[in-house]
Amino acid sequence: MSSMASQSQTPMEDIMRAKITTALQPTKLEIHNDSHLHAHHKAMASSTSSETHFRVVITSDAFKGKMQPARHRMVYGLLKEEMAREGGIHALQLRTKTVEEEERAAAREKEEAEGKREAVGVDVKGA
Repeated sequence: MSSMASQSQTPMEDIMRAKITTALQPTKLEIHNDSHLHAHHKAMASSTSSETHFRVVITSDAFKGKMQPARHRMVYGLLKEEMAREGGIHALQLRTKTVEEEERAAAREKEEAEGKREAVGVDVKGA
């Protein structure tokens, strides 16, 4: 793994993906590197890393029965070394869901989309 990470253009993202995948076995994992949006911040002036700010979406049954703070603590625990290291993760925005929550959200979005189409007079069946 270390040889792959040293050749990678995104070593921090690669480490995050590996740790989260191994520990949580997610059905959905999105890692967005938002570091470029924060590069001009004074606190980032001395940073040599281009991987400091991340937005992460995780869907996993490992979150079942846990409230959001407990889910976030699970992820922070997995990435504690990367968050503590110089030039490591400075900011981590998390969206954590169970598979059931993800399915309910998708069904709700579908219903809302169908409702909007009907409201504007689009024939869904003929489309």
